[in-house]
Parts: sequence; C-alpha cells; structure tokens
Amino acid sequence: MSEARSEELALLFREARTHNAWIDRPVDDALLARVYELARMGPTSANAHPMRLVFVKSADAKAKLLPAVLPLNFDKVRTAPVTAIVAYDSAFYEFMPQLFPARPEMRDVMAGYPAEGRAKLAEQSAFLGAGYVILAARALGLDVGPLGGFDPAGVDAAFFPDGKWRSVLLLNLGYGDSSQLHPRNPRLSFDQACRVA
Repeated sequence: MSEARSEELALLFREARTHNAWIDRPVDDALLARVYELARMGPTSANAHPMRLVFVKSADAKAKLLPAVLPLNFDKVRTAPVTAIVAYDSAFYEFMPQLFPARPEMRDVMAGYPAEGRAKLAEQSAFLGAGYVILAARALGLDVGPLGGFDPAGVDAAFFPDGKWRSVLLLNLGYGDSSQLHPRNPRLSFDQACRVA
C-alpha cells in the first residue's frame, strides 16, 4: 500500500474520531457545499438520493433544534459550529426523471410502492447518505459527531412542518477539540462480526 493511500485511510477511518467537544471556529457555507458535492456521489437505490440536509448554524435555528435534543446530547449540539439534520424526502420519487433519465418510468414505479416500503427505502438511503457525509466531511478536514439522541417528531415539527421531510439523524460538524477525546474504544474483530457464506 502506498504511503499516500495509508494516510487517506488514516484520515477517514483509523485516526478519525467521533467528536463531542468543539473548537470555537466557524465552518464556512462553501465548505458545507463541498461536503454535499462529495457526499451526493455515493450510490443509493436506483440513484433515488432521498437524503436531505439542513445545516443548522444560526442562533435562531439552534434555538429551534435544541428542545428536541436529549439532555445527554444537549451541550454537544449547542456548542457544535454546525449540526446537520439528516432527513429523507418522502416524495423523493418526484426527482426520478432527473436522477434516472434512462428509466423514465421509475418515477411512477416508485410512486406506486406501498407507502411503508417507500418510506423504508428512503430512510435506508438517508442513513447511507449520512455515512457519505461523514466521510466527505472528514476528507475535507472537518470533524464529525453523529448522534441519534433526539426526538425526530420534535425536529420535524420545528423544521419540516409540512411533513414532507422526516429527520433520521443529527451530525455535529466542525473542528473537534482533540484534548477532550477519550481513548478509542475497542471494535469487534472480523471473526466476531462477520461471516463468509
């Protein structure tokens, strides 16, 4: 393995950490746009890309978000320069003609799925997209602190009152305070977590 490849893997995986404490340094909107430009390139089912993001930065937006955050995560979100609300668009299929032009019938096919199955597909792809956002942010020099400890209904009421988008995850983004990191916790081995069938 080349030295450059080893450094890339360290940046994205081996040395990357989940951050919960942040340096008081703003994140430029142009950098957030670059994160999305990279993250959107990852694959999703039928290229549907139902993930939607709201980058919460302003004091007013934080004030709307914080009541829906569980107490354990309150300060993590309050102090993060940016908190991305990862959501899915329940009407994602409307974009299928743009996203899958070779198969114009895909809009009607996906619109015809049972609502529960369509929501599951959208939610799964949104979680997959969140992983791409994490890797893109790390690749561009940001630290990330994903968390699920929040009330999705509260976030949806505050940010998506029309009910079209539905939140699934929060991602704190910024420049982490490495002095506040604990030692890395262990991971399961291949033999513990994997089977080859």
